[in-house]
Amino acid sequence: MLLRQFAVLLLSVATCFGPFNTAAQKKKDIQFYQIKVYHCKSNEQIALTDQFLQTDYLPALHQSGLNSIGVYKPIDNDTSADKRIFIFIPLQSLEQIISLDETTAGKTKLTTYADAVYNDPPYQRIETIVLKAFKNMKHFKQPSLTGVKQERVYELRSYEGATEKLYRKKVEMFNEGGEIGIFSRLNFNAVFYSEVIAGSHMPNLMYMTCFNSIKDREEHWKAFKDDAEWKRLSGLPEYQHTVSKSDIILMHPTEYSEL
Repeated sequence: MLLRQFAVLLLSVATCFGPFNTAAQKKKDIQFYQIKVYHCKSNEQIALTDQFLQTDYLPALHQSGLNSIGVYKPIDNDTSADKRIFIFIPLQSLEQIISLDETTAGKTKLTTYADAVYNDPPYQRIETIVLKAFKNMKHFKQPSLTGVKQERVYELRSYEGATEKLYRKKVEMFNEGGEIGIFSRLNFNAVFYSEVIAGSHMPNLMYMTCFNSIKDREEHWKAFKDDAEWKRLSGLPEYQHTVSKSDIILMHPTEYSEL
């Protein structure tokens, strides 16, 4: 209910101020994304939520016309106190966010999940992040990987800015500055680049790249750091101090992940 009210408010503000209104979005054909994070404290919670996502939630999303859903687990989940499952959902408009939970509600057949008691829930909390694709990569991309699925590494990065102005410069660095182009040239297999428009850490941008293995990831990042164009771009005065905090999450795709 709170998410619906927030989405309606966000849509109303967007309509008034223009950048996210339906006409402008349709003209630019820029996608929106939602990332849901299930926070769990035990392997039992992870297993139950995992089962729910595979048997109930993804099929409900498919019935709502949403496909190419990515589902990932951090590589360090087993040893972490905060065990997480990340769900990446590509959307076509902000309007879909309003109805997303409603269209999937009531379709849970897994009673151990749906009817869990208050003192034995299937998760601790659900975190929701709403994102808008960068203008230089308006749509998500299906990665072109050849490695064994269980060994693939999906790297989710979050870059927070100390101020809105510095954050905007980092977004500019990706787009007009050409950082996206460097990643593309070096075959980083980017799934998406985006601005966080609703979340608990803002101003913030997030993007995801993927690799066939940990070794493949290390080789790609070495090539990136040694790249002459990256060295030139990262040394420009206007792009200094644009990231105040960065989070890097390395994940494996679940067996049923569609990305």
